[in-house]
Amino acid sequence: MAYDPNNVFARILRGELPCRKIYEDDHVLAFHDIGPKAPVHVLVIPKGAYVSMDDFSERASDAEVAALTRAVGRIARDLGLAAPGYRILSNIGGDGHQEVPHLHIHIFGGRPLGRMLDPAIAP
Repeated sequence: MAYDPNNVFARILRGELPCRKIYEDDHVLAFHDIGPKAPVHVLVIPKGAYVSMDDFSERASDAEVAALTRAVGRIARDLGLAAPGYRILSNIGGDGHQEVPHLHIHIFGGRPLGRMLDPAIAP
């Protein structure tokens, strides 16, 4: 999957599309998902043009990697999710069902989330 500079997250970063921002620093932007799948559903994205976690882990600077990791934890704590628990998810590639070619990490919480994968479809 190639990076598309006109993907929805790139457009949000350029201010072409609105978002309900909850966190921002030099390297990261976080905002509420427009189609939440849990009571709390936040997207955390790097400001750099990275397709996936694979791409990010290979090319991002140490400062970008640290900022993204610390932002996810800080946001979860700020939203009161640390004690009851939460899930983070990043879809990568076709098999991972990645829909937008810009790295994004979902933070889900606010209720028990159940199993991550359906055991009926496991090999």
